[in-house]
Amino acid sequence: MSVAGEFFQFRDGGLRHVDDTLSETLTVADSFLVENGRVREINRHFKRFAYSVTNGETRAELADFFAAVVDQLPATGAWFPRIEYRQSLPKGEQLVLRIREAPERTESVTLWTSDEPDPRKFPQIKGPDLSACQRLRRAANLRGADEAVIVDLDGYIADGSLSSIVWWDGNILHGPDDSTAWLPSITRQLVIELATNAGFEFKPVKAKPEDLAGCEVWSLSALQGIRTVTSWGIIPLAKAQRASSFRKRLSLLSSELSQFNSSVA
Repeated sequence: MSVAGEFFQFRDGGLRHVDDTLSETLTVADSFLVENGRVREINRHFKRFAYSVTNGETRAELADFFAAVVDQLPATGAWFPRIEYRQSLPKGEQLVLRIREAPERTESVTLWTSDEPDPRKFPQIKGPDLSACQRLRRAANLRGADEAVIVDLDGYIADGSLSSIVWWDGNILHGPDDSTAWLPSITRQLVIELATNAGFEFKPVKAKPEDLAGCEVWSLSALQGIRTVTSWGIIPLAKAQRASSFRKRLSLLSSELSQFNSSVA
């Protein structure tokens, strides 16, 4: 398998292997971690993907596409597949599965606040801005950090370039509120649910990076789950206290691929 992974197009009711690497022009995309045939809330990923596919003909294919994806995914090993809708392709060939080996995963991360305006054109849809967000992450890497944080024109936290940012201030879990453009994150939803079910309050707020001084900060994603932020420029951050227990709770949400519900489309 190449670094880019293997591509499969959904045609005539089934997935067909594509020999050539497809371009990165994406209309909608969604990725999730699969480990030994288990995945965390795959139905939510499919629902988010379906919500962003507006073409009626393509939407009609989604239930069969999702079922074919589940059947195609490897039963062993660690994988980070991506489902794609590519509007530029011919009708009947716009749905794509890309199977990739899962990249390295870590429990901690360092952040850098992006010094440029938010480059995303569609911040509420996962896919069309992936190239711009990957470029931001590379900019963070050049500055010695693992991940970039996108802020709005007034300097308020919106999102990580390829993650969602939340933080603990005392016993209250916080995340950016709806005044900033953040991507609806499945992992963020799950962490909030775990926190509220455990009796903690979640409070969305408008905050700048420096407002998080003394907080326990997390970077969330489908691939990495919960990563604790150990460094963010000169901002003094609290050491992780809750991350370990929440990682365990998050891991309990993984289920067999057979639990997929074809009605999610």
